Amino acid sequence: MNVSQWLYKRSLFSPEKIAIIFNEKILTYLELNQRVNRLSQALLKLGLQPGDRVGIISRNNLEFLEVYFACAKTGLIFVPLNFRLAPPELAFQLMDSGLLVLFVDPEQQSLIEQSLPLLSGDNPLLIFFGQPSSSGSTFYEALIQDHTVQEPASSEETVSRDAAQMIMYTSGTTGRPKGVLLSHQKTLFNTLNAQIFFDLCAQDTMLVVMPLFHSGALNIMSIPTLYAGGTIILRPRFIPQEFLGLIEQHKVTQSLLVPSMLKTLLKEARPENHDLTSLRTLLVGGEPVSPDLMHQALDLGLPVRQIFGQTESSILLWVPSEKAREKAGAGGLPVFHGEVKVVNPEGQRVSPGEIGEIIVKGPIQMMGYWNAPEETRKIIKAGWLYTGDLGRIDEEGFVYVVDRKKDMYISGGENVYPAEVERALLTHPKIREAAVIGIPDEKWGSVGKAFLCLNKAETLNYEELVLFLKGRIASYKIPKSMEVFDELPKTASGKIKKKNLTKDI
Repeated sequence: MNVSQWLYKRSLFSPEKIAIIFNEKILTYLELNQRVNRLSQALLKLGLQPGDRVGIISRNNLEFLEVYFACAKTGLIFVPLNFRLAPPELAFQLMDSGLLVLFVDPEQQSLIEQSLPLLSGDNPLLIFFGQPSSSGSTFYEALIQDHTVQEPASSEETVSRDAAQMIMYTSGTTGRPKGVLLSHQKTLFNTLNAQIFFDLCAQDTMLVVMPLFHSGALNIMSIPTLYAGGTIILRPRFIPQEFLGLIEQHKVTQSLLVPSMLKTLLKEARPENHDLTSLRTLLVGGEPVSPDLMHQALDLGLPVRQIFGQTESSILLWVPSEKAREKAGAGGLPVFHGEVKVVNPEGQRVSPGEIGEIIVKGPIQMMGYWNAPEETRKIIKAGWLYTGDLGRIDEEGFVYVVDRKKDMYISGGENVYPAEVERALLTHPKIREAAVIGIPDEKWGSVGKAFLCLNKAETLNYEELVLFLKGRIASYKIPKSMEVFDELPKTASGKIKKKNLTKDI
């Protein structure tokens, strides 16, 4: 059974059950499946073939999930794109994925218009969800309205469980993002893990405020909820007071936040003044979380539990509810479908308390990196996926994530690789050398700090640096502080010694 069949089956089992509520719009499972079928027919009429890539760049909306399922029904590879990217970053992903069609929220029209001139080759066909400002563009509702609600003939026959389903981009250590290729099978077993972990059922209501282009919101929250026959409350962004109000209004049972969102919720809203008794689980993941933050939330009655994963494998670790306080700060236990180990450089399991790399094996693995076989071979060895994350395991089998093997840091739930930022910095005519590291930040978890060497007789202030980087890299990647040196510490081979820069931080 490929992913698209889940929606079809739900439309038969519970046609009148509400599947998604977005603002004032409500879709039942039958209505959602019918709209997906119309879109599927439209995509086939465009001449698209199984394996072709179809992208989307949009804030959360109903159409996002419709495109997701229509791609699954027709064998197309779904490519969600980050609307926070700068034009050169987006242009690279458009070219790398080879998109033939791109669905666009009109709010992102300016970003698209700045990105398309940077492409080499043909531009994708643009389809706008709302009425675009420019004439001659394709309008989503007009595209689907003349097509039938029947299941596309190719749905069951041509789309196998082993087929590629999705490409999700994640930043690369060399500064170039990598497309993580995921199969229908991988989505199935990730969904089964989520159902077991969350104890999901048709009576659940999931509040989704994180962006759907991220694995957490799409693969961990939304798709498993629809698989189980539950209801999704979908919002375009996280607003702390609204978040609590929606839990009260809709009797929400489950949700997920990154730690920076949880910090903001505790700081700017008052959970204790709301009726949150319907909430069974508030998951916390996407970046490391401190035990103090978890205890603070638990003390206010929020049923927080931690999860840990990555795009290449989705959920790897989770903390059972009864262990939430005792194991605060832990990544958790290995998921039901999948094997997780913590190993030393020789690939042997470490003893409790020792630090090693977290690796994973099983049907939750990615197929590989899109157009990057060498990068794939670096991370998948003898059937095991090496996460690049360092952790230790305790006597009860709980894994604690202690550091990242690579230089990546996470700021507000977004992965940031210093090499990418450094490359942008070095295009500044005044900068001779640059190093970027992540430093702790109370609000965002981590933020970047730039260490710079300038060309002779040059000066540079922070405001000038920010102005230069805007439009070149996403705003969340711009360092929040800088320091200028005459020389940066280096190894004998000339590499910058970042550990020397961080020792006083």
